[in-house]
Amino acid sequence: MIADEIIIKYIGGATALFEVAGLRFLTDPAFDPKDTTYDTGFYVLHKLSNPAINAGSLGKIDFVLLSHDHHFDNLDHAGRQFLSAVDKVYTTPPGAERLGGNAIGIKNWETIEVPTRDNRILQITGTPCRHGPVNGDRGPVTGFVLNFKDDTDGAVYITGDTVWYEGVKEVGERFDIKTVVLFMGAAVVKNVGAAHLTMTIDEAITAAKYFAKAKIVPLHFEGWEHFTESKNEIEKGFANAGLSNRLMWAE
Repeated sequence: MIADEIIIKYIGGATALFEVAGLRFLTDPAFDPKDTTYDTGFYVLHKLSNPAINAGSLGKIDFVLLSHDHHFDNLDHAGRQFLSAVDKVYTTPPGAERLGGNAIGIKNWETIEVPTRDNRILQITGTPCRHGPVNGDRGPVTGFVLNFKDDTDGAVYITGDTVWYEGVKEVGERFDIKTVVLFMGAAVVKNVGAAHLTMTIDEAITAAKYFAKAKIVPLHFEGWEHFTESKNEIEKGFANAGLSNRLMWAE
């Protein structure tokens, strides 16, 4: 099953390198240097950390799983330039329209098949997200489920920027999930509102209990000023919940 084979390497924020079956792909590429600021005219985001590796040192990347294109912590300036170097960018349908070129939109529950280098088929399924409260959703955003065709056991779920809600639960109803790559950080952008836009520690613990057979791999928890819950706080929260053995940090 794919959860036993996939290798996840942390780059920073929501950006990670995934390797499986000879394929190499990234989530939400962000490669700008620390202290870059992004003024949208309505709010300002501030990047606090450098990526663990720069884009030019990654080597060949086959595709990008882009949860959304319209927030800089998920796609910054250097990340946007990087997209042209990969074969395909899988993202939301509106994001694909904006990006053009090699971008392909995936609707909720739509599955795209990608041939692997060991003659299997990787299936990528779009999953629903709610990027904030009911009346303050900052979407559209997509998550992704990965599995091999004809092997639906032990799928990998990449949540994208979402809070805990019924759309996340539905992923568990449809798939046998053994690894959840959970976008956390309880992001709060003050000029947008006081509500968190990504999962809190409490929501992550709820998710861990719901996906009871899955390893939990956090992303999107550090490196930006608007992330409000850190790695140390995540570790403490999972320890207090008796779930430390379920928490896995990407290399």
